[in-house]
Amino acid sequence: MGKAVSSLVGVFLYLLSSALASAQNVTAADRLLPALAKSGIVTPAIMPLDQIHAGMRGTALTVFQGVKPESMDVEVLGVMHNTNGPKGDIILVRLHGTKPEYTGVVAGMSGSPVYFDGKLAGALAFRIGEFSKEPIAGVTPIEEMMEINALDRRPPPSRAKIPAGERQDGSHAGQSASTQTSSPGETPAFPALNRSNYLTPIETPLVFNGFSEETLQRYSSQFAAAGIVPVMGIGSSSDSKQPEPIEAGSAVSAVLVRGDMDIAATCTVTYVDPQRLLACGHPLLQFGEVDLPMTKATVLATLPSPMNAFKIVNTTETVGAFVQDRQSGIMGVPGRESKMIPVTVAMHSGSATKEFHYEILNNAKLSPLAMTATVFNALHGTNEYGEDITYRMNGVLSVRGYSDVTLQNMFSPQDNGQPAAAMAAATIGDRFGRIYTNAFDVPDISGVKLDFDLVRERRSARLEASRTDVTEARPGDQIMVETVIRPYRGERLVRQIPIKIPTSTSKGTLRILVSDGDTLDRVHHGTPMMNHGLGLAPTIALLNKERANDRVYVSLIESDPEAMIADKVMPTLPLSVMNVMENMRGTQDMVVLGESSVSEAWTEPLDYVVSGAQMLTINIK
Repeated sequence: MGKAVSSLVGVFLYLLSSALASAQNVTAADRLLPALAKSGIVTPAIMPLDQIHAGMRGTALTVFQGVKPESMDVEVLGVMHNTNGPKGDIILVRLHGTKPEYTGVVAGMSGSPVYFDGKLAGALAFRIGEFSKEPIAGVTPIEEMMEINALDRRPPPSRAKIPAGERQDGSHAGQSASTQTSSPGETPAFPALNRSNYLTPIETPLVFNGFSEETLQRYSSQFAAAGIVPVMGIGSSSDSKQPEPIEAGSAVSAVLVRGDMDIAATCTVTYVDPQRLLACGHPLLQFGEVDLPMTKATVLATLPSPMNAFKIVNTTETVGAFVQDRQSGIMGVPGRESKMIPVTVAMHSGSATKEFHYEILNNAKLSPLAMTATVFNALHGTNEYGEDITYRMNGVLSVRGYSDVTLQNMFSPQDNGQPAAAMAAATIGDRFGRIYTNAFDVPDISGVKLDFDLVRERRSARLEASRTDVTEARPGDQIMVETVIRPYRGERLVRQIPIKIPTSTSKGTLRILVSDGDTLDRVHHGTPMMNHGLGLAPTIALLNKERANDRVYVSLIESDPEAMIADKVMPTLPLSVMNVMENMRGTQDMVVLGESSVSEAWTEPLDYVVSGAQMLTINIK
């Protein structure tokens, strides 16, 4: 008896020590895997496309309301070859059942898994036109969706299960793993739209919550150019816990912006195992490799409409990240954390302060646009907004490993009707774009902080006149330039700006540029496209050298060429030196301008946004 007890105690201690050892090795992914029904997942068998024929009947799963997938009957009408691009086959089906026959094929249903004889055949992904009276849909074969796994560059988890019929490289027997792939950054391509105009992807619209209608109207064309159709939000976003596990047929969302503003797209899960899930059955944007938060979602209601039926969705807790966005669907990884860019926008009006906190996606193509739209939306969507508002901006754009990009300027409405909020947003978007498009260094943007002081009047001014106190001067002399600035609906301001003529100035005519900061930047540094060959450090240095727009600048300009190497300027270079440097001309390291700015002076800040330019001349003896 004693030996038996001793043995039982030994077994208990062994099991306990094993459990403790296992607990010490638990990863973040392991902790989140229960959200993907880790314990209850049964990897489905795969039904190859060549076994599918007209007349077959099966089922599909989707969520009509709540979180639990419901079953629909499916009848195969036939297989359409090369319909979704080369070797892009589609299974044409009719849905049966009270709900699908009432709602039709709705936005958000894409990705709904389709089964025949208990085997996974594919995902609902296409619809027939917009006013179809029958719920007829196109199904992306699961074999094509499984190819996405082979495109993921991350090392495959050691515990990954390979579904029946799938090779170790993630492709399937009789198919190439390279079929239907596209390079990151390509524009979404739906060949069916170009050929027949009847078979279109089921919409997975990006829903904009917390955005004004004017914001969407102002930036809709830019979003459209990026492959996005913005939709005003119906639903909401939160970090609320959703205890129900994600399973095939569940609603799932990809997030581009989250916080006090939200942009997210929702579709349906097709396939799930402990290492990955596949959804949608068609691309969101077909960016290739992506990094977007993956969240659970609750369907509040499914709204039937002959023109645009859709699901009203609340996104909830984050459970991982989407890492692939391809022609045949999107792939998510449980437990993986997406890198988002935190943004804080603070607006000060008198003693009151209003702050917005949100995060935007980290993507070279979309982040500048998302930044532009969200900043405009923050400035526009408040009670303080008005047509004659002026903004004083101070902020930083932080890039790990580099100096901060300073964001300091004033913005006031212009005569062309452009509101100050749009100009402020465009300036910030431009900085983002010039950082992200760097061809030599990969930026790691760690955050953006913006402070705006709101002034309830239009504080703009134009340069009305300028003159010098002399017509002739010698090298080394100091001359006085007098400027006249006319504020909007205000009295003229006269400012005198002393400037010294360099001792190296050549005899002859000397031109004097009197201008706003933007004009001088274009003269001195060239256009942003001329600097596209610079690394990240000199690009940031150039951005931080750009002049403020609340003052008048005086610059002395000579006709000798000027070379700019990275962010360093070499003015008035003799021809002999230029000949030596000829091999560098036009390369990424050197930009040559036809004239040189040899001296510069400016007024004190005027608390007006100044615009205008004039050219004066004097004779150098």
